[in-house]
Amino acid sequence: MKDKSSVEKNKEANGVKRTKIVVGLDIGTTKIACFVGKKNEHGKIEILSMGKSESLGVMRGVVSNIQKTIQSIKAAVQETQERVEGDLIISNVNVGIAGQHIKSLQHKGIYTRSNTDTEIVQSDVDALISDMMKMVMNPGEEIITVLPQEYIVDNEPGIKDPIGMAGVRLEANFHIITGHISNVMNIRRCVEQAGLRIKSVILEPIASADAVLNDEEKEAGVVLVDIGGGTTDVAIFHEGLIRHTAVIPFGGNVITDDIKEGCMILRRHAETLKVKYGSAFASENKEQEVVCIPGLRGQNSKEITLKSLSEIIQARMEEIIDLVKFEIENSGYKRKMIAGIVVTGGGAQMQHLTQLFEYCTGMDTRIGYPTEHLASSNALDLLASPMFSTGIGLVLKGFENDTKGHDDVVSNASEVVGHSEGVLKGKFFNTIFPKMRAFFEEEEV
Repeated sequence: MKDKSSVEKNKEANGVKRTKIVVGLDIGTTKIACFVGKKNEHGKIEILSMGKSESLGVMRGVVSNIQKTIQSIKAAVQETQERVEGDLIISNVNVGIAGQHIKSLQHKGIYTRSNTDTEIVQSDVDALISDMMKMVMNPGEEIITVLPQEYIVDNEPGIKDPIGMAGVRLEANFHIITGHISNVMNIRRCVEQAGLRIKSVILEPIASADAVLNDEEKEAGVVLVDIGGGTTDVAIFHEGLIRHTAVIPFGGNVITDDIKEGCMILRRHAETLKVKYGSAFASENKEQEVVCIPGLRGQNSKEITLKSLSEIIQARMEEIIDLVKFEIENSGYKRKMIAGIVVTGGGAQMQHLTQLFEYCTGMDTRIGYPTEHLASSNALDLLASPMFSTGIGLVLKGFENDTKGHDDVVSNASEVVGHSEGVLKGKFFNTIFPKMRAFFEEEEV
């Protein structure tokens, strides 16, 4: 067996430099998507590959069919592996979780240090967080994530990082994310039976926020609204910290269903109408603008005005916005959202959505694109779609959470780890990515 030094020498001789790899797995209602990322020599993150499959076993962010979900996960991972030259085997993944069962609460933790002669160290902070993970929850619920908001050292509040300070009593205000045990276990079971290991379970709106928000917005106060296929996720930030999270059980799928019922057409035609012609603001469309839908066998085609289509979409979208407004008011931070609202997710691609949000909320609104923290490249425009926010955010969050340097990808070929940027980007982004993005756009809004 070769020792470490000889292995490293062989890698150097072959021109191979070991690169940290992180994988994000977005298990959504309409799609399951897998993203592989690495850090370049400048410390910026690049997306090496991605793959997706239709989500057949998930409803509103919750697993409803174990076997179908496993098959969809395997298909997405397999596609991701095949899109990179070399022998790539995905092993560990950072998984996103959402669904109506997700709840958040505020709690205060206290930890009294035994050794008062030394300064506060990371182990003290870890002990405080560990105590929070042991909180007794309601039957059937478990803690998913514990997020420290601010620390208090010997009654001195407003401390963001207590490490290095002297003190006896260490306290913290925590934002705690909880979920139903059965739903969390089903996610874990599906991922593990697909042959993968879970490194971390991350709340999807927090992952999306990492991808589309910057530090200034989080400091000033901002509302992130992630409109997915089955749910709409809300995350509120102020003074650089997350203050409130919520999951609304409506998304792009209910809009599609409304179009289907309102226009009396097939669901696939309703989805096509929504994606290609849908507008969230009916007044932006004219009465004479008409689209023709083919009829069933032996039936005439049907004409639908774009104004009627937009009226259906606007009615449902206003209902979603009302629920977002309720969460903003419920958080207690409504008057502190200086940066306004950032909308992302597949549903953010709808025309005139920012106008409707601004009209209904009175708050400045922009669309969030997941390229805020990615390395500059020729392929950046191809990734600049709101539908990729959660998947790319899971990769970014994975790098943030993992400082030990363990790879999420097991590589049997040196070409994968030490591959030149040109070959990776050339094959994936120039040939495969545009085709794959077309498939995303056909199914996602």
